[in-house]
Amino acid sequence: MDTDKMVRQANQIAQYFKVYPRARAEEGVRGHIRKFWEPRMRAQLIEYHDNGGEGLHPLVSTAVVAIKAETQSTV
Repeated sequence: MDTDKMVRQANQIAQYFKVYPRARAEEGVRGHIRKFWEPRMRAQLIEYHDNGGEGLHPLVSTAVVAIKAETQSTV
């Protein structure tokens, strides 16, 4: 996926959930990415985040850290 499009889509998810209390917003972003993004998209997002993650909303960054931890704990 095009990097700009990926960042835009991830940030749109965060914009939707940002009105919720912090814990609910974090779970919402994480859950949406985990449920609706295919593994290659999640891997690309993790790689982008690990390389600086320029432009990612803080809720997306939090979600990526959690998704990465979940992925590593199941390997």
